[in-house]
Amino acid sequence: MSRILLAILLACGAARAGEWKLVWSEEFDKPGLPDSLCWNYEEGFVRNNELQYYTRARKENAFIENGTLVIQAIKEKFKNPSFGQPEKRRGEMSPEYAEFTSASLTTMQRESWTYGRIEVRAKLPAGRGMWPAIWMLGDNIGQAGWPACGEIDIMENVGFNPDTIFGTVHTEKFNHVKKTQKGSHIGILHPDKDFHVYAIEWDSHKIDFFADGSRYFTFENEGTGEAAWPFDKPQYLILNIAVGGAWGGAEGVDESIFPQRMYVEYVRVYQQSQ
Repeated sequence: MSRILLAILLACGAARAGEWKLVWSEEFDKPGLPDSLCWNYEEGFVRNNELQYYTRARKENAFIENGTLVIQAIKEKFKNPSFGQPEKRRGEMSPEYAEFTSASLTTMQRESWTYGRIEVRAKLPAGRGMWPAIWMLGDNIGQAGWPACGEIDIMENVGFNPDTIFGTVHTEKFNHVKKTQKGSHIGILHPDKDFHVYAIEWDSHKIDFFADGSRYFTFENEGTGEAAWPFDKPQYLILNIAVGGAWGGAEGVDESIFPQRMYVEYVRVYQQSQ
């Protein structure tokens, strides 16, 4: 979407300016690699026993074309550059070669927010083994660790359950390791065929989850402290496609479907105007 059209839309929405003010956006207008002023990368074999190696600023896995960010998962033999380096974490060292590559873009060390409406318009990949996500983690993850930092899964989808969108929250008290995570889901037919808007609205009392404007889950601050509610601190955004892993690969991976892409038309962050 062009900057001119965005300005028109914002002008048309002036009536709600007292509710939400646009404070950050990425419209993906410039072809090539994602803007390094906005986006950082996760790199390596990161989590959840996933099969992909996340690459850094590699045009085959993350690029902008036709006003859209493309995150692409590829089946290919890819040398793990950290293999055999003892100073690296074990997960980064093994295996020597990845069977898949993908990208995980993050605003970590670029931008983070406390409260607001975070809105992403995206079209998802499809097929057994796919696990795309739009999610957030607390800035303090390096000090507090996971899940104490808090995690907000704005959108998750798994290829073996293609028409279901999941929204979930993880905290020290509520997380999937303890099987106490809080979340819900909504049906969207063929989210790989069309773009849909995935969003949260977050304040000090609650987090509401939306798909195409329909609220399907609310996580409320129960007022018992940070173990249940660590969400009064900044969170950064992550956009990624995982291949396989603990959830995405629960029914295996169809290797005939690659490459697979997630398309992101825009990311917009609004906050309450004063």
